[in-house]
Amino acid sequence: MPPVATAPAPAPSYLRPDQLAEVLDRHARWIKGQPGGARANLALADLEGADLSQRDLRGARLVGAKLARSRLSGTNLAGADLFGVDLRDADITRANLMQTDLRGARLRSADFSNANLRDADLRAGTLEPGGCARRGTGPDVQDAEATRQTHRTALARLQGGATAEGGIPTDLTGAVLAGANLTEADLCGAVLQNADLSGAVLTDANLSGARLNGANLTGALLDGCTFDNADLVGTRMVDCDLSQAKLGAACLTRPIDSMGSEIQRAIFDHERWIDSVGQRGERADLDGTDLSRADLRGVNLSAASLRGANLSDAALTGARLMMADLSGANLEHANLMGADLSGANLSFARLTGADLTRVNLGPAEIKDPSGRPTGRSWAANLMGADLRQAMLTDSRMVQANLTDADLENADLDGADLAGAKLQRAHLKGKAPRRR
Repeated sequence: MPPVATAPAPAPSYLRPDQLAEVLDRHARWIKGQPGGARANLALADLEGADLSQRDLRGARLVGAKLARSRLSGTNLAGADLFGVDLRDADITRANLMQTDLRGARLRSADFSNANLRDADLRAGTLEPGGCARRGTGPDVQDAEATRQTHRTALARLQGGATAEGGIPTDLTGAVLAGANLTEADLCGAVLQNADLSGAVLTDANLSGARLNGANLTGALLDGCTFDNADLVGTRMVDCDLSQAKLGAACLTRPIDSMGSEIQRAIFDHERWIDSVGQRGERADLDGTDLSRADLRGVNLSAASLRGANLSDAALTGARLMMADLSGANLEHANLMGADLSGANLSFARLTGADLTRVNLGPAEIKDPSGRPTGRSWAANLMGADLRQAMLTDSRMVQANLTDADLENADLDGADLAGAKLQRAHLKGKAPRRR
């Protein structure tokens, strides 16, 4: 590809179909070295929902572009600058992303099935050189200052005026990377919580400091893969050969059977108590118990007492915690995706950075001793809860008490807050995505 001038993106950031068509046509000519060609510059452009499937966008500049719910299936993006791009819920299946700069990108729930991400840069978004510039090849070397300036603008958008220590982590929460080629990819510090990496090729990939709690790595190739300081709590690694992987100081799950007979018995008796509607077993009293990093996926602790318990970094996906008392509990960075917390008491609980995606925090139906509905309900209580940077995407918070709760930079995209009490709640942060 010839090192010719880059075509500027039209202003404003939203492109009409004819403008986009012109940019793509000139890029195609640039790829082929034909007259009138210019490298596509779609930095900061609003392309939400666009269909760019099967396009040849090698080396294109898409810094900070909005491509949520777009279609990029089979698209060639090798060497493209995708720093800080928004590709949430996008279809990127079978795409070629070799050596792309994806630092700080928003890739939540994107489908990368069978995509080629070999040698891609998925580290946190910072102003240090990355992607093609980091490798010293391609046109980015020639206009490094212009690239840096665009990255600075994208970072400012991502940070919302705040300063993030260590940069903006690349967010692959819930992304589908089944069968993807991530050979030698740099995923240092990336968020891969609940991501599907089944059958992925992670040979010599760097996952140091990455968050993989709840991720599925079943059948993944991990030869030479580095997991130093990675969060592997609740990570599924069935049929994985770890003999050549570098686990270093990885944070691993604490299974229930490693927590002592008293805790095991309390959980077992509580589930019997629930199943028998109070006729057998007994209600669990786990107040103040250290359950940090515990693997409690799918557990039924409804109506249990967990006041002041330490559940930080715990794996609680799909757990049933209806009417549970978690007041003052530490749930920092816990993975509660899909859990049922209807009617739960989370007053003054710490939920900083917790994943509450698709969690039910609505009212719980009150039943009589025989299990029949009474027609009454009990709202969830999050009064004074610390929900800073929590992920509440598509959560149900109907009638929840959020008085004095801190929701700074919480992701409330798609959350149902009908009838919720929000007096004095701190809601500064991420605005919901446009539907």
